[in-house]
Amino acid sequence: MKFIQHTLLAVLAVASLGAQAKYNGEDRGKPVMPNEVNAKMQKECSGCHMAFPPGLMSANSWKKLMSGLDKHFGTDASISAQDTQEITNYLVKYESNRWTASTAPIRITEAKWFKDKHNGEISPAVWKRESIKSPSNCAACHQGAEKGNFDEHSIKIPK
Repeated sequence: MKFIQHTLLAVLAVASLGAQAKYNGEDRGKPVMPNEVNAKMQKECSGCHMAFPPGLMSANSWKKLMSGLDKHFGTDASISAQDTQEITNYLVKYESNRWTASTAPIRITEAKWFKDKHNGEISPAVWKRESIKSPSNCAACHQGAEKGNFDEHSIKIPK
């Protein structure tokens, strides 16, 4: 009987850790923000917006986004070819494992997982608040977004 109890406790502990990993921004064991930081990506991207964690988009999406920096959402965000390659390599190395579609959207807000998490829960009026401005401003509500922490318990929707 003790063996069964210990086995059951072990199974529950492993299941709990698996649920916790997914809950804390990981899916199937791959973190949204890797331990390795790319200073160039942080500097170049955060000059205009939050440097999005690489685990939020697929490799194909990152490649597509990085190959079109001259038309980056209406802005010329061009950088040197060497810097583009370094940042692309980093983003691709730590790509998302959340995306199952073969499409490669370049907006995180177009991802199915993003829509599943936000559509229906967040009123369109909330996105328009001056303190938020758009769905792509993750850091407005997710206090740890820049570090890859999208924990639902740390959300604070500003007024």
